[in-house]
Amino acid sequence: MGKYLKFSCLNVLLRTVILMYICHINVGVLGQQVVGDDFDVAPQAAAPTTEMVPAMFVFGDSLIDNGNNNNLASLAKANYYPYGIDFKAGPTGRFSNGYTMVDEIADLLGLPLVPAYSEASTDDMLHGVNYASAAAGILDITGRNFVGRIPFNRQLENFESSLTQIRARVGAANLAQQLSRCIFFVGMGSNDYLNNYLMPNYPTKNQYNGPQFADLLVQQYTAQLTRLYTLGARKVIIAGLGLMGCIPSILSQSTTSQCSEEVNQLVLPFNANTKTMINNLNTNLPGARITFIDIHNMIQDILANPGSYGFSVLDRGCCGIGKNNGQITCLPMQQPCSNRDEYVFWDAFHPTEAVNVLMARKAFTGNQDVVSPINIQQLASL
Repeated sequence: MGKYLKFSCLNVLLRTVILMYICHINVGVLGQQVVGDDFDVAPQAAAPTTEMVPAMFVFGDSLIDNGNNNNLASLAKANYYPYGIDFKAGPTGRFSNGYTMVDEIADLLGLPLVPAYSEASTDDMLHGVNYASAAAGILDITGRNFVGRIPFNRQLENFESSLTQIRARVGAANLAQQLSRCIFFVGMGSNDYLNNYLMPNYPTKNQYNGPQFADLLVQQYTAQLTRLYTLGARKVIIAGLGLMGCIPSILSQSTTSQCSEEVNQLVLPFNANTKTMINNLNTNLPGARITFIDIHNMIQDILANPGSYGFSVLDRGCCGIGKNNGQITCLPMQQPCSNRDEYVFWDAFHPTEAVNVLMARKAFTGNQDVVSPINIQQLASL
């Protein structure tokens, strides 16, 4: 499988050169007013009637990172144009032309956009925090080819730090009660394959076959999510892995530009194990309500029925270089495609805003084909 990830080494080398001469663009998320049904600390403005939960806390990788890598010594950054070309604040560190999936979910919940941990004040934290970091994985060693990143274990440490700040403002009893009503979104695992198992400079694939590696990941994932529960999380959304063999970076390694069934089959045991883990956690952790977003089924449906959703370009990135615009990911000041809403993929690895918004809406109100045992709207209403 090493042939599929040769592009990653090239991407890393090219990013190293680029980051030697481009300026770091330190663009933060928009400041948000803390209003309504957040952690009660002082008289606030009237709560908007659409606000369904006090806050949302986000953990993950570049699919939902919104700027936590901006100030790291990292090759995994997106705080430059044309990233953010369709986002009102411009380039912020989101690996998208606009919204990520969690941005749309925040809107649907009636919340302000959740700020990046790297730039969140204590007041900001009262409506939630985004701890996601590009190149991060379930395993601490994942993503080291990009140097700086914040693995899931460290994201949990950052959450603990946030709780210390929030607790000082609202009190321990109020914090525990409010956390039980908050939404927690976790999307991890992609990099454990793309930037670990499939990388030629990692020994992992020589140590584990596909099912064994999925077992290793979910064993660690279970411990991490149990830790999140002990810190107060009760309503948790887990995003599964999509059709990773169909992203432009993998397509570009095929002579026929076809999806790699080898890669798609590799990640299936992870999704199966994750579903089993969720069932076990819901059974064994009192008060836990964990639900699973089936990204695999969502992407499969989009690729099988693109016209139904307004998509016409399925096999290349809107921004990128080389075959399928997937051999080298989107570069600073590169001119992207103009018809971005017709593209499934924004760059070599990530979906467009149009896909992110579509998947978020499906997860919010969808049936058990795409989100189970309950959808996000139902979870928030509990």
